Amino acid sequence: MEQTEKTIHLDDKDFLYFIGYNDQLIQAIENKFHTLITLRGSNIILKGSPSEVKSIEAIFKELGYIHRRSGTISENDLATVLELLTEQEEDYRAPQKGSKSYEIVVYHSAKGPIKTKTAKQLEYVQKVAENDIVFAIGPAGTGKTFLAVAMALAELKKNRIEKIILSRPAVETGESLGFLPGDLKEKLDPYLKPLTDALYYMLSAEKLKAYSEKNVIEIIPLAYMRGRTLSNAFIILDEAQNATVTQMKMFLTRMGNNSKVIVTGDITQIDLQNPEECGLINANKLLQNIEGIGFVYFDERDVVRHKLVARIIKAYQEEAEMKQQQKFNGKEKTQDRNA
Repeated sequence: MEQTEKTIHLDDKDFLYFIGYNDQLIQAIENKFHTLITLRGSNIILKGSPSEVKSIEAIFKELGYIHRRSGTISENDLATVLELLTEQEEDYRAPQKGSKSYEIVVYHSAKGPIKTKTAKQLEYVQKVAENDIVFAIGPAGTGKTFLAVAMALAELKKNRIEKIILSRPAVETGESLGFLPGDLKEKLDPYLKPLTDALYYMLSAEKLKAYSEKNVIEIIPLAYMRGRTLSNAFIILDEAQNATVTQMKMFLTRMGNNSKVIVTGDITQIDLQNPEECGLINANKLLQNIEGIGFVYFDERDVVRHKLVARIIKAYQEEAEMKQQQKFNGKEKTQDRNA
């Protein structure tokens, strides 16, 4: 994608002071675009595609005029200017029920539109639009996490939320954290990499760095969520099959006002020492009939990775079902002998 850099010099000292003081104004504009916006002295530096840079120049020009006229800029003023001077993209809209088309644009990323690819993914987007908490349960490769990140970025782009929280349980599956090299961040990076991979696909490295530095996007282990209240946020818990019942309750009760939560996981890949403590399985039983909470279930038919992935998942699933049946038959024979 072609990139350009443009510097806007501000002669209006009052307007310059206002946008420097009101960081939310810059943040709201930056959320709307993939362009990086930096305020240095009396200059605004824009780095992005030529079309976006041109639109942002027009936005600042109009906002400067409003500020000179009234001495301030309200949220309604900003919303009106953004609406008038930006393309109206249909990111993350609720699909029409009964729609025969699987494809819907969820988010316009730096690399192009992120779209649904299957009927189940379409249902997933619809459930998130209709509910405040959604559990997405199914095998790897079905787009559970990828689409969750896309929906979160779409909400941020529309300025409906102020931040995105991405979390995972740091379950040790072989090596102990204490024996891994590096500081705490370096020890945790492997656990959180699938989340950062999705972000790097949808955002430029510079934009992701800027969001991280401003805590607009926060990626943290599940254990670090305790004691927080997360309002005006889009919160994603990935690999939730490795959260205990206690951890799942703790996570879900972090939710504050004007927030959405997505919980993703695969109950066939539990790494907990005691699988009976799986918080995802418990939540799936306990929360089914609560209004505002939705569930969507994926299977091997919904895999959108290499076609072999679906076949591999099916083979393991058939083996697990066979072992379960053998176990059941063994119990029946034991009961017959004891009768």
